[in-house]
Amino acid sequence: ASRQLVTNQDISSEEAGREVVSGNPIIKRCNIYLPPGYDPEDKETKYNVLYLLHGVGGNRYEWLYGSGQVDGNFVILNIFDNLIANGEIEPLIVVFPEGRSATSWQNTNFTANETNILGFYYFDYELRYDLIPFIESNYNTYANIADTSPEAVEYNRKHRAIAGLSMGGMQALNLTFGGYRFDSINYTQTGNRFGNGLDQTIQTPGMQDLFAYIGAFSNAPTSSAGNVLGAGIAASQYTTDLLYITCGDADGIAMQSYRGSVNGLANAAGDNLNLMYQVVIRRGGHDFGVWNHGAYNFARLCFHDSYEPEVVVLTLDN
Repeated sequence: ASRQLVTNQDISSEEAGREVVSGNPIIKRCNIYLPPGYDPEDKETKYNVLYLLHGVGGNRYEWLYGSGQVDGNFVILNIFDNLIANGEIEPLIVVFPEGRSATSWQNTNFTANETNILGFYYFDYELRYDLIPFIESNYNTYANIADTSPEAVEYNRKHRAIAGLSMGGMQALNLTFGGYRFDSINYTQTGNRFGNGLDQTIQTPGMQDLFAYIGAFSNAPTSSAGNVLGAGIAASQYTTDLLYITCGDADGIAMQSYRGSVNGLANAAGDNLNLMYQVVIRRGGHDFGVWNHGAYNFARLCFHDSYEPEVVVLTLDN
């Protein structure tokens, strides 16, 4: 037996890897950073959008409270404020979603056989059919997902970025590049080879038509291997302009999956990957010392006019 995908979108059971049934909508929440000077009435001024995904035990507040506070202001928002004020990045909108695509989206526990964990691996559909359309119909964004002409799709993706910490980093990689979905071994009827009660099931269709810039900070153990992710990049009709992957060298949770995901990725991706960063943070743990650092550098590298193919391998101090 396997659990059903409940959706009112035209998704085949073959693609979903499970039975697809229709159902009633649920209401979810997200947090949104609007840059200084954003005016909803000013339809002429457009903005890029960055989607920042949380970790396995987090929610839409993790990037805010987890990043720390200075004088009552969240560090992650200070980072964007300062990058904008210093002219290092164009003003942008940042969306902090709830990353579990399930009715139990508010359940932050890690219980492998619950739908809240399964929901992490189907968040791509929610982004495509719900969250991105919501953002782009309610805010002054460059991208307009409602325009599906080939020229518009190519234009739109260059004005969206996605990145995440830990489980969110896994989502950014697996869901964008055709990595694997995971489910409880109670349903896959396979062995516990990841040691967390989950095993891989089916590859995702990918989201390279939606995003040109992808970041993964301390990507979680269920991240797909570099040869799988690279093959997904190579097979796409779209070029990935930026892939930024980082991890702390003292991270006992994610260092192995970081190494596994970068290993062979660039070779497998070939000409379809432009700029790739592999950044190890000295004495960096599985924490916001690494993740704030990642968000800062990733934001500076996104949304440029052109990218030259290059693999940059760095070791930086925390």
